Amino acid sequence: MIAGAVLLLAGLVTAAPVAPVTSLAALQTAIDAAAPGARIELADGVYTSTKAITIRKSGITVAAANVGKAEIRGSAGFVFASGASDVVLTGFTLRHKGRLAIPPDSHRVRITRNNLEIDVPVIPDDAGGWVEVSGDDAEVDHNMFQNRTNEGVYVHISGPGANGMAKRSWVHHNYFYNHKFSGGNGGESVRIGNSWRQKGSANTILEHNLFEKANGDSEAISVKSSDNIVRYNTMRDSKGFLVLRHGDRSVVEGNVLFQSGIRFHGNDHKIINNYVENTRDRAMVFGSGKEADSGPTSKLHDRPDRVTVAFNTLIGTGAVVDSDGGAFLPKDCVVANNVIQGKSSKLVDMRSGSTVRYEGNIVWGGTAGSIPSSGYRSVDPKLTRDANGLFHLGAGSPAIDASAGTYSYVTADFDPHARTGKLDVGADEFGGSVSRKALTTADVGPLAP
Repeated sequence: MIAGAVLLLAGLVTAAPVAPVTSLAALQTAIDAAAPGARIELADGVYTSTKAITIRKSGITVAAANVGKAEIRGSAGFVFASGASDVVLTGFTLRHKGRLAIPPDSHRVRITRNNLEIDVPVIPDDAGGWVEVSGDDAEVDHNMFQNRTNEGVYVHISGPGANGMAKRSWVHHNYFYNHKFSGGNGGESVRIGNSWRQKGSANTILEHNLFEKANGDSEAISVKSSDNIVRYNTMRDSKGFLVLRHGDRSVVEGNVLFQSGIRFHGNDHKIINNYVENTRDRAMVFGSGKEADSGPTSKLHDRPDRVTVAFNTLIGTGAVVDSDGGAFLPKDCVVANNVIQGKSSKLVDMRSGSTVRYEGNIVWGGTAGSIPSSGYRSVDPKLTRDANGLFHLGAGSPAIDASAGTYSYVTADFDPHARTGKLDVGADEFGGSVSRKALTTADVGPLAP
């Protein structure tokens, strides 16, 4: 709900008229004069900025009159002043220099339905975002981010001070496209936190986003904070993985990944109901451990402790479930009720000495590898590709009603629809009226519903 509507419902203000403007100078004047609830609209056209367009007022909406038809170029763009809260910025095509940064004391800012291809120079030790979020309760939705070629990320959730995290960011229905930075590190599409913020509880929700050609880093999504939810995203044609790089207690659920995978470090994560189809190998990776437990500022790889990987459908060619190197091996983890299908002589390749409990898995098409015989069945799960191109359980699948153990937090499948009774193995619960499809450009970005 936009800020003006919140104020109206609270009975604090009456509806303010829309203020149409036709120049950047008039836009700045209107912003400076705006009262809470005001909506300022910039007419269609291409505008060249020579200085920042500063939003100092709270409770206002700054919009393009028509989505995508007011383009801003030049040496600067929009700037949120310290304390500017309950602001909506919507509908612009942004081609200027300089990032959009939400300050730590600016809360409930929404950036929606914009098309961004901006120029943010690289600052040493600050590979920051085109959108940099440091304030609480920000919403970044229905935007397009495209064609970044230098170091840095599209969206970065940061925070106040040396190690604080912005709280409750909601990043959804965005299209992240064609990040092609050729360096070895620092080119993620989304980064939630930093190594030195890893112990901060961000409670970010990253959902219903489409990632394509996320090739700026081995991590397309990099989580470097704690207590986040990454769900229902689609990733395709990308070298980057969905990675829990630092932090603890995050949930990765219901994502659909093609030619990519999931890698994780840290403690107490739940990785459930994901669909990964990767003919390039490595669908699920237990990350390397360079230390037992990361300190609050460590940049080393934390071993995975007490991570549950359950009810996923994992399809690959080589080692579908794999573990990286490092002296500190996965400890007290669980791999349960997954469908693991491929062609390798070792579909699961966990390093010797890892302490992992296996139960209820179905392995098919190759040799199980390092799973003990008590932790899996070798049986055809009868996966059937549906009209949307995803594998679901076919009638008579031995995965139906075949799960082991109790996982009370698994209440839906990846479609999603409710799981009932004895749960099915893999990301799909057989039957139901909902059929998942991978996101396309029609589902995300400025013009999506």
